[in-house]
Amino acid sequence: MRNTADIIGVFVDKVTMDEALKITRAFLQEASVHAIYTPNSEIMMAAQRDPYLKKILNEADLLVADGAGVVLASKILKRFLPEKVSGIDLVKNIFESPGKTPVNVFLFGSKPGIAEEAGINILKLYPNVRIAGCHHGYFKKEEEPDIIEAINSSNADILLVALGAPKQEKWIHENKSKLKVKVCIGVGGTLDVFAGKAKLAPEFFRRNGLEWLYRLYREPRRFIRMLDLPKFILLTLWTRIRGK
Repeated sequence: MRNTADIIGVFVDKVTMDEALKITRAFLQEASVHAIYTPNSEIMMAAQRDPYLKKILNEADLLVADGAGVVLASKILKRFLPEKVSGIDLVKNIFESPGKTPVNVFLFGSKPGIAEEAGINILKLYPNVRIAGCHHGYFKKEEEPDIIEAINSSNADILLVALGAPKQEKWIHENKSKLKVKVCIGVGGTLDVFAGKAKLAPEFFRRNGLEWLYRLYREPRRFIRMLDLPKFILLTLWTRIRGK
C-alpha cells in the first residue's frame, strides 16, 4: 500500500529520491504503463482551481514533491514528506542507474529542435541511455495519432513529456491507454536544460529551497505565476487552522 501525504487534497507519495528511483526501476520491469508526475507549488495551486487536474494527479502511479514549497506544506500539516524529489534529478538518476540493458527513451515536447539537441547531450552524458525518438511539442490535435504511433513503434521504455504543466499531465492521462511505453514522466523544462537552452538554479539555491528566487531573478515575467507560492502556503496554513 502506498504511503501518501494529503496536501490540500492532492496525495503526494512519501518517498525519498532513492525510493522514487527504486519504484521507477520496478515500473520498468512491468508490462503496464505507469504515469509519474512531479508537482511543485504552482501545480498544486492549479489543482485547486482545476478539479480535473487534481483527479489526474491523484491517479498517478507515482507523485513526488518537486519543490521546497510542497515539502514545507507537508510540515505545516504535520504530514511530513521526507524530501524534495525534483523531476530533473529523478530523470538524471534514472539515466545514471546501471542496468543489464540500456534504457530506451523517447523525448517529446519543447520547441522544434530542442528534443534532438537534448538527445545528443544525453547520449554524451549517459552511456546507459538510447534515444528511441524525438518529437517537438508544437502539434495539432489531429496529429496526435501519428505521434503516438511514432512513440509506440520506437520501442521506448520511458517517455519524457515536456509540454509544460498542466498540459503534459493531461496529455499523459488522456493517452496513457494508447501508449506502449512502461513509464511516462511529465518533465516540464527538463529537455531545455539538457539541450543547454535553460539553466538549473545554482546548488546553493536548490539546496536551500530558493529556486523560485533564482527563477524570478532570471525571468522577472514569472512574477505573477510565482504569486501561487505564497497563496499555496497560506491555503495550507488555513487548512491546518481548520483542522482538515
